Amino acid sequence: MIVSFYFPPAGGGGVQRPLKFATHLPELGVETHVLAPDDPRWIHRDDELQPPTLAWVHRARYIGTSGRKPAEELHGTQGLERVTKQVRLAGRRLLVPDENVSWNLTAIPAAIRIVRAEGIDVLITTSPPSSVHLIGAAVKKATGVKWVADLRDSIVAHPHRHAERLVVHVKEQGEHAVARLVARRADAITCVSDAIVDELRERSPRGAVVAIPNGADFDDFAGLERRPSDRFRLTHTGSFFGKRDPRPFLTALKAAGLDDVVVRFLGDFRAADREWAETLELGDRLDLVPYASRRRSLELQRDSEALLLLIPEAGGRGKGVLSGKVFEYLAAERPILAVVPPDGAAAGLIRETGAGVVVAPDDVDAMTHALRDLHGRWREGTLDGPPLSEEWRRKVSRRTRSEDLARLLEEVTA
Repeated sequence: MIVSFYFPPAGGGGVQRPLKFATHLPELGVETHVLAPDDPRWIHRDDELQPPTLAWVHRARYIGTSGRKPAEELHGTQGLERVTKQVRLAGRRLLVPDENVSWNLTAIPAAIRIVRAEGIDVLITTSPPSSVHLIGAAVKKATGVKWVADLRDSIVAHPHRHAERLVVHVKEQGEHAVARLVARRADAITCVSDAIVDELRERSPRGAVVAIPNGADFDDFAGLERRPSDRFRLTHTGSFFGKRDPRPFLTALKAAGLDDVVVRFLGDFRAADREWAETLELGDRLDLVPYASRRRSLELQRDSEALLLLIPEAGGRGKGVLSGKVFEYLAAERPILAVVPPDGAAAGLIRETGAGVVVAPDDVDAMTHALRDLHGRWREGTLDGPPLSEEWRRKVSRRTRSEDLARLLEEVTA
């Protein structure tokens, strides 16, 4: 049984990993159940996403705060209005290890009941939020079920965290405690990157710690076409928060001076960044597209001349980031302008697959040059490179990742 806080009809990138595991594991002969909240009042909802047809989906009532972005709520406020909102948000910030921990009140008894009723052999908890792993530890203690902790992000390293120093300290102490609990109690740990594997191995885990990266969903792009355009369309998907910063690239876009380029940002764009971008007077070279369904996101990616990937240095923490977006871009099979740590995991994958060009996140001149180069190749009709080889398609596919997980589950229960 997979316990995931994010699952359809929730939207956003965090849904895809548990959804694809729940889709492919039954095809591999693994009876699969999923436990998710009934409605945690997600920041984003995608009613076009369909739950897996071969897995049983269970719901536990959600008790807790609504999905909101404090920085956006506070933006533009001042005086009494700002103080009032800060007080209202203070309670959720002090929940440890995260604001979603209250779901455990209903999720733990529900998980225990399902494990016993369905004869579950292995429980998989997938984070974020990190509080979901408390469910794994509690259910393992109550039932003796094997427990695999799946980490889609680091529990202890936060490249995007911005908050008051005291709040950060309290949160970090809680999350370090969760990391210790996972290391001591989980029968195995799966991580999306080698960097997270290294973090957990430093904590002397009792079970195996293995990397099962995110994967590419090539079938999801079936039937999506790229239509000819008289403009060079560069698309970025995903929201901006924490240290994710579009400003260096927007500065490069201005410096490039290419009037027939349009950069499309699909997803949440911070109000402060939007106001700053207006000072550049980019006009129709900047297209801010509000959050849309995953299907619409895939359509825009395929119908682009190139794709933009932004990963911050974040004091060295960005090097280990290998998000699901990287693999989604590979599946879209469009050239990638990767503004990422040059010696990081994402840069390595882009170079190995020959999928694009890598530029450092703080090198505006290099971004300007890369943008002009991609634009020039498009004008000459030579931009499209060879698609991914069959070997790479098999290696990074979601089904292959699910096969890796299925083998691990067999080892855990042997």
